Formats: sequence, C-alpha cells, structure tokens
Amino acid sequence: MSIWWSLHLRREAASVPLARRLLLGTMETAGVDPDISYDLSVALTEACANAVEHGGDDTRDDPSAAYRVTAYLDGERCRIEVSDTGPGFSGGAAAVSAATARTAPADAEHGRGLCLIRELADHVHIGSASARGGAVVSFDKIIKWRNDTPLVAV
Repeated sequence: MSIWWSLHLRREAASVPLARRLLLGTMETAGVDPDISYDLSVALTEACANAVEHGGDDTRDDPSAAYRVTAYLDGERCRIEVSDTGPGFSGGAAAVSAATARTAPADAEHGRGLCLIRELADHVHIGSASARGGAVVSFDKIIKWRNDTPLVAV
C-alpha cells in the first residue's frame, strides 16, 4: 500500500495541529501501530513548529509566508518532509550539524525540537531547501502494523 499527501500551510500556529491530525487520521485509517503513529506525530509537530517559528521573516501577515508538509506512507516506511522559505541554515552543513548536536537544558522551553525528532525517527535529514534559502527537515520511520489491519496483505 502507498499513500501520500502534501499540504501548503500558512506560517500560523493553528496550522500545526491541522497537520498533526491529518497524519494521525491517515495512520489510523491505514492501520499503523498507535505507538509509531504517536512518535511520528510528535516529530511532525516539532518540525512544523520550527517552520512556523523560523521559516521566514517576521511578516507573518504576508500571504506568501508558508511552509509545506509532505508525508509518504509506502510499504514498511513512513517519510515526512517539512520545508519552509525562511533563511535556512546559514553556514551550510556545519551550521546544521551544530543546530542538531546541541542539547537544551532539561528545563528549557525552546531548543529541543530537532533533538526530539532525531530520537523519535529512524533516519533524519536536515538541510537547506534550495540555494535561495529555506530549510528542510525530513525524517522516516519503519512502520509496524496493527494486527487487525485490513489494508495490508499478510
């Protein structure tokens, strides 16, 4: 079975739960194990929150202030990609490495999103969306299916 969808969302906080609910609904309908669905939904929430917070300049009223979420559920793997049109990671691969390597203090309210995504997913890629800027966070996870899944051939 193969399912994919893509959303073009405004950089508003209200868009984050929309993406999360769509992912959870897709996973439940497809018969993905709830623990896997939950891990992926938390990782997606963190990636979307980063796109809303850092994915452009501070003119959030600008209609072009948007980000994209794409999810692929293909066979035994789910891949999610969140891309924005913000400044990206200036400094190239070294800046990406530094951003994902640092850990926030346990009581910090910010700064743990990328580390959390790395813990919840099997494979993570963080980089620039294009030469013109923007960031892309993509991650995937091996799928486990519920025992009563009707859509998967046994």
